[in-house]
Amino acid sequence: MPASPSRAEQRRQTEARILAAARRLFADSGYDRTTIRAVAAAADTDPGLVMRYFGSKDELFARVAAIEPDEPVAGTPEEVAELLLAALGDKLTADMSATLAMLRSMLTHPDAGEGVRAALTEQQRQVAGSMPADDAVLRAGLVGALTLGTVIARHLLRLEGVRDADVEDIVGVLRPAVHAIAHGEAERAPRVE
Repeated sequence: MPASPSRAEQRRQTEARILAAARRLFADSGYDRTTIRAVAAAADTDPGLVMRYFGSKDELFARVAAIEPDEPVAGTPEEVAELLLAALGDKLTADMSATLAMLRSMLTHPDAGEGVRAALTEQQRQVAGSMPADDAVLRAGLVGALTLGTVIARHLLRLEGVRDADVEDIVGVLRPAVHAIAHGEAERAPRVE
């Protein structure tokens, strides 16, 4: 007959259930629409226990909604463009529940917005350092915006054409644009006055 789990093991299992439920709910509903009661119900536990383990909704959100940093980006503009495209491909196929929780909440929850901004800023600085153009910071920001927009279009908005497309097709269509931005070679169109 198997031994009953220890109290410490029961606590770890309960915490894991709470974190998994919170990650799912924050990703699906965002910070504002997710309640401690809903998390507790989804984790099959008591709301008081959620508060005891995590202290507050903010602390629970901080534990589950984090954007994993991308691998460091460096190299020639061609190499950087391909690294960024590969990272985008990964973002379009990986389990994104923690990132989606952050993205869904970024416009209404200050910590989520700051988390997204910090993650993007770090990568943009690395990318800009590999671009030869005088406007490298602008170009790096635009590649970041293109990446963020594509992830949001696929995972949050589920835009037709993007949500069901093969990742290789998405990356293939974006490849010329990312390379043109990274290389700094594309001619700017004249301004219309």
